[in-house]
Amino acid sequence: MAINLSNNQNQLNKNITGSIKEIMGETNNNNLILKNIDVSSLASVRKFAQDIIATEPVIDVMIHNAGVAQGFNNKSTADNLEFTMATNCFGPFLLSHLLIDLIKKSDQGRIIFVSSKLYRLGYIRRDLSNLNPLKYFSLFPVQLYNQSKFVEIMYTQEMARRLAGTRITVNALHPGVVDTGIWRNVPFPLSIPFKPIQMCFRTPKEGARCTVYATITPELETVSGKYFRGCKIEELHSRVENKEMQRKVWEKTCELVRLTPEDPKI
Repeated sequence: MAINLSNNQNQLNKNITGSIKEIMGETNNNNLILKNIDVSSLASVRKFAQDIIATEPVIDVMIHNAGVAQGFNNKSTADNLEFTMATNCFGPFLLSHLLIDLIKKSDQGRIIFVSSKLYRLGYIRRDLSNLNPLKYFSLFPVQLYNQSKFVEIMYTQEMARRLAGTRITVNALHPGVVDTGIWRNVPFPLSIPFKPIQMCFRTPKEGARCTVYATITPELETVSGKYFRGCKIEELHSRVENKEMQRKVWEKTCELVRLTPEDPKI
């Protein structure tokens, strides 16, 4: 089964038939199911999780690859969440919780966050005031994207600690700079000089290499809480490895995504 964690419903509907045929043709596997989810919407995440729980007996791998990169300004969702953080962080965080029981049924479950080396430009204030920055403006474009990647790695390490002793590993990775639809929000006039630079980016196929490596490599069966770049473990910046902050960000996110006592917990 292939799960497309997309926030762009119109584009997904336009490409869905071609994507299915392409994957089936390359893999000779006709047992392919493509399901839609808007990870920026808590209601959509919950509806999707209910569907998966009702139809699938086990999840072996969950890859969080949905991502957006806004320009200078932000926008909020119907859940009163900042859109970039909701798409890149909060939605995947909630989904991991809701489906964790199915992942625990796997012989060796893997949760993978596709992050970015731009996490180094992100930060979370000690009071967590910029974790869900509804009032936001930055002179530096895509700063919210950098923050979201910073938080993804914090989730990765905290989740790995909480799942220690299970058969589940949790890792993050940098796929390289890949030419995907995430760059459609580069604001004018930066979009003009950006176009020729974009031609030097990796193709989606090339960008998938590290993700595939983290997904299927047998040697990584017990490796958890790590960050990969170029299919190798890379040392993280000390700012993102603050365990106290990781715990606080985790607990605050539980509030933001409105986890209930009845929901599965990690």
